[in-house]
Order: sequence, then structure tokens, then C-alpha cells
Amino acid sequence: QVQLVESGGGLVQPGGSLRLSCAASGFIFRQYAARWFRQAPGKERELVAAIDSIGDQKKYAESVKGRFAISRDNVKNMEYLQMNSLKPEDTAVYYCNAIRAGTEYWGKGTLVTVSL
Repeated sequence: QVQLVESGGGLVQPGGSLRLSCAASGFIFRQYAARWFRQAPGKERELVAAIDSIGDQKKYAESVKGRFAISRDNVKNMEYLQMNSLKPEDTAVYYCNAIRAGTEYWGKGTLVTVSL
């Protein structure tokens, strides 16, 4: 059974940090690119960060460049999103995603709330 399970969300004050984790199972994770998306209330889901299958190439949305870092561990079948200098506008449900040749898997999401 294919699963992507996010963890690490929560409430954090502006300027704070969180690390999201995503555990993959049921497929050969190391063969897939990995991505993080987010969806804020009333907005469309947007791509936050992406990493290739071996962790060599990374890309970020302009809004998070210099603050967020995506990484992966293909031995542990994990992907991560380190989020620093968080802003209220980063409040959203964050989803992990794995994609390869048109096959795509999604987690159920973890809520990140940035507020005083």
C-alpha cells in the first residue's frame, strides 16, 4: 500500500522554525522526485519546493527562497522541509508529494499555523 505521511506541523510564532517530515512507503521512493506543496485557506495549492530523485537538484518558490530547505534521505525513505523565518503568510496545509513519469502520490497534509 502506497503511503506518504507528513508530520511536524503545528503552531509557531512569526520568525520561528519548523521541520516537516514525510515518510514514504509502498513504492521505490529513491526513483521519484519529491516535492512539497501548500494550500492556504481560499487559495489554490502551490508548489513550495522540489528535489530530484538523488537529492542533487532543488528548486523553490520565490516566496520561500532563502528561508526553506528541502532534503531527502533515500535510505530512510524520507523527505523533509526545513522552514525558517516563518511568516503569517506561510500558514497553510503542507502536502508532500512524490512523482515519476506521470505517476504521482500525495500525503494527506499537515497544518502549519504562523501566528502570535
